Amino acid sequence: MVEERIVEVERPNGATHTHTTVYDDGARGSSGAGWVIAIVVVIALVAAVYFFSNMSNSSSAKDNAIAGAARDVGSAAQQVGDAAQNAADKVSDK
Repeated sequence: MVEERIVEVERPNGATHTHTTVYDDGARGSSGAGWVIAIVVVIALVAAVYFFSNMSNSSSAKDNAIAGAARDVGSAAQQVGDAAQNAADKVSDK
């Protein structure tokens, strides 16, 4: 912001002297802070996308592990059932 002050000085002999002072706070140009903030925001967005994509991958891996464990439990139950059937057949054959 630019501020301008005008001071008039009147001398005893009647002569008038005018003095103008201009104050400038230096906000004419960008100091680069805007660019730095923009770069930080972009980096934060990229990091967020990376972490969220990894979370969905880990969630998918967890779901696949649970499904695999369920298949293993089902297979073990089938084997126990087959063994019980074999034992029952051997007992009834006697």
